[in-house]
Amino acid sequence: MTGPATYGRVAVLGGGVMGEAIVAAVLRAGVAIDDLAVSERFATRANELGERYGVRAADGNAKVAASADVVVIALKPNDVAGALAEISPALRPGAIVVSVAAGLPISFYETRLPAGVPVVRVMPNTPAVIGEGAAAISGGTSATPEHLDRVQALLAGTGLVIQVAEHDLDAVTAISGSGPAYVFYLVDALAEAGVLLGLTRAQALQLATATFRGSALLLAASGEHPVVLRERVSSPGGTTVAALRELDAHGVRAAVLAAAEAARDRSRELAAELDG
Repeated sequence: MTGPATYGRVAVLGGGVMGEAIVAAVLRAGVAIDDLAVSERFATRANELGERYGVRAADGNAKVAASADVVVIALKPNDVAGALAEISPALRPGAIVVSVAAGLPISFYETRLPAGVPVVRVMPNTPAVIGEGAAAISGGTSATPEHLDRVQALLAGTGLVIQVAEHDLDAVTAISGSGPAYVFYLVDALAEAGVLLGLTRAQALQLATATFRGSALLLAASGEHPVVLRERVSSPGGTTVAALRELDAHGVRAAVLAAAEAARDRSRELAAELDG
């Protein structure tokens, strides 16, 4: 049995949280179970993935990658160089190497793989594990628009996937890569405010979580600019206007901008350290 011709056989190297998210997404994309294999060095985890998804999960990066048309590297950055040395001689002609490993530039892969191997770098985020992620992909020197479209479709089950130039991936890291932590931070702050105002901790957290979720869904569904939606909530002289005035007075917008810049700068530093 073979998967869709546009995907072929897929190998996922690494069975951690993001590796599992990729496995689930690939299956949702329509790749047959028989055409998907996972390389995982810990036997317990390999067995867990095999039982949960019905896929072949075993140790040995080269063995898993040798028959694949798409090889997804979902390893810790420090383990990638060793994995590339293993799989480089085993790659099939035309195989695409896709990286979801944080921080490593495309050049890191291209200097360690045979010439002409198309490399696609992906910056995902943690909501990908429930199919609600936001990811950006960039192609290397040998990656064609068709390669990018193929990877984009393959990973669509993780959530939103867009194409950007590689030099923009540090900005992507700052916005969507680190973004879930900002949201969790703000949810926690809003819930804490609810406790301060007399709600139980459970009530405050339920309301804060549902408010963030509902607001994000409304924004996505409406297609309108967030300023327009914000103004609809802000009656003249009302409670929301008073609250927003305090947010501006405490520099919340400026703090968000500064946080994103700090994340972008650290992303660049880490990439230089890893590639060095």
